[in-house]
Parts: sequence; C-alpha cells; structure tokens
Amino acid sequence: MPSVPGTPGPAVAGPLTGGQIWAQLLRRELNATPSGDKAWDGLTASLARALLAVGAYDEAAEQARAALPAMTDPMRRVETSSVLARALVSAGRSDEAITAVRQALASPGLPRTWQARMLAFLAMLERAATGELDAADETARQALTLAEEIGDPFATAHALTDLWLSHSIRRDHAAALGYIDQALRVLGDDPGYADLRSFALDDRIFTLQNLDRWPEAELALRQARESAQRSGGPDRTTWVTAAVLRYWLGQWDDALAELSTDEDDVPGLTYTFLRERWPALLVHGVTALIAGRRDQRTTADQHLRAGLALPILTIPDRENRDFLVAAHAVALEQRGETRQAMQVLAAIVPRREGEMSLTHQWLPDLVRLAVAAGDRRMARAAAQACEAEASAETKSARAAAASLRCQGLLKSDPVPLRDAVTHYRTVGPATELPAALEDLAVVLAERGHLEEARAVLNEAVSLYEGLNARWDIRRADSRLRPYGIRRGVRGPRGPRSASGWAALTPTEIKIAALVARGDSTSEIARGMFLSRRTVQTYISHILAKLGAKSRVEIVREALRQGISA
Repeated sequence: MPSVPGTPGPAVAGPLTGGQIWAQLLRRELNATPSGDKAWDGLTASLARALLAVGAYDEAAEQARAALPAMTDPMRRVETSSVLARALVSAGRSDEAITAVRQALASPGLPRTWQARMLAFLAMLERAATGELDAADETARQALTLAEEIGDPFATAHALTDLWLSHSIRRDHAAALGYIDQALRVLGDDPGYADLRSFALDDRIFTLQNLDRWPEAELALRQARESAQRSGGPDRTTWVTAAVLRYWLGQWDDALAELSTDEDDVPGLTYTFLRERWPALLVHGVTALIAGRRDQRTTADQHLRAGLALPILTIPDRENRDFLVAAHAVALEQRGETRQAMQVLAAIVPRREGEMSLTHQWLPDLVRLAVAAGDRRMARAAAQACEAEASAETKSARAAAASLRCQGLLKSDPVPLRDAVTHYRTVGPATELPAALEDLAVVLAERGHLEEARAVLNEAVSLYEGLNARWDIRRADSRLRPYGIRRGVRGPRGPRSASGWAALTPTEIKIAALVARGDSTSEIARGMFLSRRTVQTYISHILAKLGAKSRVEIVREALRQGISA
C-alpha cells in the first residue's frame, strides 16, 4: 500500500540530488550563524528537513528536538515539530512522534491552520502506533471539522486520507473510495498540493484494485501521471504503485521496468523513496517474486538478501513486506523446503489490529503449501483467515475470490475452484487466473477427472508461458505428474529469445516504433503516461537486446522489421 503523506503542509521544494552535500552546507552555514540571528530558525528547520530527506532519521530528530526550545518563529517551530515527528516515525519511534505532535498542538498561539494539519497528522500516527482505528477516526474527524471550518484544503484532504485508510483497513473499500475521491476534489489541480494529491491518487489506485475494478485502476494510474506532468512535479511516487498494479495485471516486464532505479535519480525532501523502508521492501519484494517465478534465481536471491536485511519497525513496514515474504517462500519451495516455505509465508497472518496488509493475496499459496507439507492444521487456519478477510469485505471482491481457492484446495472440491476461475477469467486480475487453473487441475485429477484436468493444466501452462513463469510451469507439472498427467503434444514454448528483435516485449516494440518516428524521451513518456526514467529504462533494454549503440540503430532495425508507430 502507499505510504503516508510527507509533512502536514504543502510540498517542500528542495534539490533532487546531492542531499547529503546540501545537509553539509546547511550545517556549515548554521554553525556560522548566531542563535539570535533572524536566519537561524530557517536554517535550523532546513537542516532538519535535509537530514530527514537523506535518511538520517535519528540525527534529524535530535537536530529538530534541540532546536525547538530556541526557535522564536512560531511557524518555523510547528514546521520543525512536524519534521521531528516524521523523523521519529521513520526511525521506528512512533510513541515519541505522537508525543511530539501533541506537544506542538499544546503550544500557545498555534495557528488554526496548523492545528488542523497537525491533528490530521496525529490521526495517521495514532493508527500507525496503536492500531486503534476508532481513536484515529475521532482525531481525523476533529481535523476535518476544523479544516472545513477554516477552509484549508490541505488539512481537509489529509484528514480525508486518514478516513480512507481506516475504512480500507476495515475492508469497507467502497466508503474508502468515497473519502479519497472527496479528497481529490478538495485538492483540485493546485500545484501547491502536488505531493498530497499524488499520495491520494496512489490511494485511489490501491482501492480500485481491492474492489476488483482493474481497468479503472489502470486509468487512475494514467491520471496520476497526467497530474504529475501538468504540475511539473516528479512522478516518482507512482513507480512502486505502478509496479504492484502491473504485477497483478500480468504485465511483469513492465513492472520490472518501473522498478529499474538509477542511483543518482533520488526524490526530493517530501518523498524519500528508496531511502525509506516501505518502498524499498516493495521494490525488492516485487522484483524478487517475479524473478523467482521466472526461475531467475540469482536475481531473486540478490533482491531477497537486500530486502530481508531491512528492519521491520513500523506498521507500514509490515504492510509492505508481503511481496518479499512471498518471494522468500518461493525460493524455499524451489529448494525443496516445502515446510519451511509454509512457515515463512505463515508469518503474514494473523493481520494485526489496525494493519492494512492484504493477507488474502497469499493465503491460497499458504493452503497449497500446507497441504503439500501434510499440515492440515495450518491449511485450515489459512483457509479460515481468508474466509475472515472475505467476510470483512463490505462489497465482495478480491478476498472472496481468494477464499474460494482456499476452500477448494482445503476440501479438494472443484466447485469453489471453478467459481474462482470464472471470477478471474471475467474480472481479473490476470496473474491469479493460471494459479487458480493449476489448483483446479490438481483437484480434478484427485477426483479422477483426468482428461479435464489435462485440459485445464494446458490452459494454466499457456498462461504461465505468457508470463515467462518457468518455475510455475515446473511446479504445475510436478503436481500433476503423480496422476500420470502430461501436457498435450504441443509442449512448452522455448525460452524467450535473449537478444534481437524477438527478445523485445510488446511495450519495448511500441517504444522502438516511437523512437523510429522521431519522438523524444519526454514525448514518449507523455504519450504513454510513463515516467521519463521508465522510458529511458525501456530504451536501454532495447539497445542491449538489439546490440545497438544509439537510437539511430533502433530506427534502422524498426524500419527493417516494417514497424511504424
């Protein structure tokens, strides 16, 4: 899921590179400035923000905490208080963050605008620290009432995102969508609120996925990037959101392109991206899971090591580690350690109080692993957890479909599995369909329906081939082999070409055609609603696969292939 908005105020301008150098310069300037100087407060606040941006959370907190008693500018004081709270949260010190915000709220003369903003921030912290949704909702509604009374769009929208979050956790996704749509209407296109609007758009994409409204989720991603283009701001906040969406849609090559990161291309002060744990957990998790399912074990192992080395300190950390946990389970299963894979995946349940984690996404795999390991107790517990998730949905959607798979596997019953297949075939997401078909094929074989099982297996494998999911194909074959079932005479497709035009993905072919037309990177990004960085990643992949050294050679090869935009 998305992270929390940056600070309770409009987006803070700052350099996009060289953050550590910027912090050093600020520290040097501050050391040369007497505390009574009128510039001292501003320099101190800027240094705390800079330290926060480069991931020096404890140092940022200490800098802000030490500066607050000496600050005379009330606006700088409250701004620095918010930086202190953010730094403490990022350092895993949520209780201290709540104390800092409450102290700021108790400050005499606190402007009502900042009171509303800090209340909205407090609601988010209360949820993250305690998981007590009712208390967080009460604070959010206080913030919303005050924000609407004084007419502050930022505080109003922030409070609405708090309510979006609590209703999402309760699995009332329809109500959550109403709150986030209201927040977006309040924010409008004001460039001063670009950071919070980007966060809200990410929230909207997340909720549409939970409602199984996949085409609308894709449209919302496009709108988020249109908004970033209009505001002239970075679209970095959509990278991970887009990758997760494309994973579930079966667009795995595109998901990986979204996650290909240039070390020098880091966000500014309001979104620290890979310097925060929550996106790093997803970057490594999604990449490792795709690589694992494609049997690219070296790549999967590299990202698993990097991801598993990250500490899990906050609720957002726990909420965003699920892809990494799933990838770890795949790696263990590939080594024949089925019980260990089951135990690793079981770590995602139970969902804790106030925790968003979409556990239903992984529970069918947990049931499958538990059945394979002969652990009926674990299989029943996982199926019951998924049924509870489905029951919590106020509108039947993704969790309900996952629960059908769990029940079919647990009871070796093809009926719920057929229903799950029908759901994924008509509604989506695409990544779930071949897995449900594989499960159905196994249960049909167990029931003695061998010919039908073979036909269903062939369909599952065909879909896995489209994903280049070589591990899934091997696993499906091994699950059906004890029943004497082999796939049809067509057999598996050969591995995708590693070089040449045949190695290009559909998106890469489209971009090559646009390059051949003469479009610039920026023009391609605008036309395809991608980030410039993602387009550059695609072009780098095209050059590597074609063995080309320049765009001119891409043009020549595209024309030779008879390709035009």
